[in-house]
Amino acid sequence: MTDPMPSVDLETEASLLAAPSEDYMSARQLAFFRRRLLGEEQALLAAVKETAGHLQQAETSSDWSDRASTEEEHTLELRVRDRERKLLQKIREALRRIDDGSYGWCEETGEAIGLARLLARPTAALCLEAQERREQTKRRFA
Repeated sequence: MTDPMPSVDLETEASLLAAPSEDYMSARQLAFFRRRLLGEEQALLAAVKETAGHLQQAETSSDWSDRASTEEEHTLELRVRDRERKLLQKIREALRRIDDGSYGWCEETGEAIGLARLLARPTAALCLEAQERREQTKRRFA
């Protein structure tokens, strides 16, 4: 089996965007996105540990306004943690798509998602048009 992340000739965003269209989702490009996703995953896991540690260290106060402020801070931290959990799930799904060969291709239309969109949102599973249709439908029926 070949190494999924070759260390030779590391890609940059500029070189990805300058690559010919026939190089779309080549081994080098997939390795670039795998590294980026793994880096984001590690950063999120570190943030989750920090948040969990902070919540465990919180002291309770007898003053009602201090207690209310602490509760509000915890609520905000838990919201952020929930967003991080959802993003972590999307990152892991994107890594699975890299492994199964479907990364970079729209789950709805089968068209290329595009490098610019993937650079902006490496977890994207839909091309821009499909994502816009989904958001319009969600707004219409929400």
